[in-house]
Amino acid sequence: MSMMDPSEEFPEEDIQTIVKPAIAQLLNGVQFNPSKVNDWCNTIIDTCLKELQSLSKPYKYVITCVMMQKNGGGMTTSAACYWDGAKDGKTRVPFENDTMHCIVTVYGLSVNIDTKDDEV
Repeated sequence: MSMMDPSEEFPEEDIQTIVKPAIAQLLNGVQFNPSKVNDWCNTIIDTCLKELQSLSKPYKYVITCVMMQKNGGGMTTSAACYWDGAKDGKTRVPFENDTMHCIVTVYGLSVNIDTKDDEV
């Protein structure tokens, strides 16, 4: 099995620096409004995808955004993936303000495919 070039490892820190401001710029100081949740989620996802493309990393990205009004109830999310744990990755970015919770998860699926020449 080949070793990945370190520059091609899942860029979790880079992703965090993209997603955190995308959420905060949109939701800081905003009151929860159910009629705006869909637009807010789409804006966060679109902003993040554009910025992630600019990283020019060998990944296809999948982004989810979950928002919930803060009303004392619990919030649980779960995901299962079948992938190459050495190349693929995910990062979760939570956010909350006085009226809402938001969790953005970014999955990175490596587009580098090993060939028989790469095997040892």
